[in-house]
Amino acid sequence: MILAVIPARGGSKRIPDKNIRPFCGRPMIEYSIEAAQQAGVFDRVIVSTDSEKIADAAIRCGAEVPFVRPPELADEFATTTPVVQHAIAQLTSTADPVGYACCIYATAPFVSPEDIRRGLETLKRTPAADFALPVTTFPYSIFRSLALQQNGLHAMLYPEHQATRSQDLPEAWHDAGQFYWAAEPTWRRLAGGILSASLVGIPIPRHRVQDIDTAEDWRRAELMFELLAQESHGPPSTDH
Repeated sequence: MILAVIPARGGSKRIPDKNIRPFCGRPMIEYSIEAAQQAGVFDRVIVSTDSEKIADAAIRCGAEVPFVRPPELADEFATTTPVVQHAIAQLTSTADPVGYACCIYATAPFVSPEDIRRGLETLKRTPAADFALPVTTFPYSIFRSLALQQNGLHAMLYPEHQATRSQDLPEAWHDAGQFYWAAEPTWRRLAGGILSASLVGIPIPRHRVQDIDTAEDWRRAELMFELLAQESHGPPSTDH
């Protein structure tokens, strides 16, 4: 079985009801559920939540909610890995064994079915990788970044690159924060964070990447989404 797990706990503090709050007219979680369904690679699309309100919304959007997430995996310190491990264990005990599982974040309105499919294909053809995940480049070289010191002054984090030309600086990438593909044994054995494992990236453009942790992030994401929809007259493009 190929499984999609969408973690969506209740109790968001910075943005109340973040996972089901209307985003451009639709519940936020609906975008992730729809992308998983349209990817056409999953046998089951489930939502892992401790919230009855989120569960009801997820079911209306077409996902399954086959269990209630336990309280110890639903506080503000809960991390992705144990939540996915719990979901796999719950389903394995009552259904077919899981071969591959993809964790798709509930607050990822720019996630696309095409990228999800590319993730599975890339993981399968890259034996050395534990995980496949979407990545994008930083808009400004991290080797020109500054650190705020205790005295209130700023200093370069990488002073050895002070005189290096911008075009000669290494390109840096970061996790797009949308989804993570791995085979079931990888999820089961993982003890640390996902980014500490062996990774293969799925490059996506920066205009389809936005963390949504604050009200300002939310508004910026909506503006980006609306602009992309206007330009493409449909879902955001996966072209680079």
